[in-house]
Amino acid sequence: MAEQAPNSTYDAIDGVPAPNATSFLTAHEEVRTFLAQAYQEGRMHHALLFEGLQGIGKATTGFHLAGHMLKYPDSASAPQQLSTPDQDAAPYRQMSQGMHPALLHITRPFDAKTGKYRTAITVEEIRRITHFLSRTSGDGAWRIVIIDPADDMNRNAANALLKTLEEPPARALFILISHSSGRLLPTIRSRCQSLAFKPLNDNELKRALEVAGRDVGIDVQDQAYFAALSARAEGSVRKALLLVAHGGLEITDTVDAVLSGNHFDLPKAQALASVLGGREADVQNQLFLEYLLDKAAAQALGLAEQGQAVQASQWSQFWDDLRREAMETESYNLDRKQAALIMMEKMHRAMRSGMPARI
Repeated sequence: MAEQAPNSTYDAIDGVPAPNATSFLTAHEEVRTFLAQAYQEGRMHHALLFEGLQGIGKATTGFHLAGHMLKYPDSASAPQQLSTPDQDAAPYRQMSQGMHPALLHITRPFDAKTGKYRTAITVEEIRRITHFLSRTSGDGAWRIVIIDPADDMNRNAANALLKTLEEPPARALFILISHSSGRLLPTIRSRCQSLAFKPLNDNELKRALEVAGRDVGIDVQDQAYFAALSARAEGSVRKALLLVAHGGLEITDTVDAVLSGNHFDLPKAQALASVLGGREADVQNQLFLEYLLDKAAAQALGLAEQGQAVQASQWSQFWDDLRREAMETESYNLDRKQAALIMMEKMHRAMRSGMPARI
């Protein structure tokens, strides 16, 4: 019997409410006020592009906006601030269960054959939008589509969405969540109103983790612990939660120890690579790769700011090579342990010499 799709999404974190099921949202006050006032004044763009790091509240803002518009279908009577979702009210319960008739949430689909989520949003998912809009077009109510993240659309899916954005139906709103807008087609970007979301500052991150991190074991009152976590999380609630729930702090500390040594610490690197090569280590592997890539990006940025364009370009190419190697490891189901070990050794050599080699 084929495995059934879970009542979840590909990026869910155990014990943490999903963006469509949480009333709490900190930061981004200017963006939220702008959206509420634009809606009230009848000047809401038909397609919004929420841009920023993953895990800082973009999707949650999108669902809060959707709930606000569905609660006040007559925009002129809506308040100038987004209303706080009442998770006990029927419309919000429907939203949290993915069953609200006026809201369609598009994300990576679950593949029952493989028992895993797909790595992209497919054209079949985007075609659901046409059916959704036509099925609900007769009642004159708002219809809202949230694509999260839009970066995950493959080429066919993006082209299919573009046709709909070019001729949007009345009283339809598209909210595109983007963690890396450079992956979007320029023609899609040009048809959206872009809103930038900033990473959370330490106070905002602490408030968010006090709520979202209760069941994960985060103690934000421990100042030294929180400082270390904040430095790694880079203003992302999601990244902080993953770091704690999946041993990310230990992983990044080990990477630092390996890369900072005068000589490559093979036993320590092998011990970490063994953890990353485990069958259930998807999240740990992701955290490792992100951290390694961030280090390469930081080298490129630092050199660029110093005016060393050639060296900065070399580190930028090295970053791209690391990313490509990681993608090939996943695409071809190669040995993660060996791949992690090789990437750490190459990064160590590059940092010691200051001159990264092509991978």
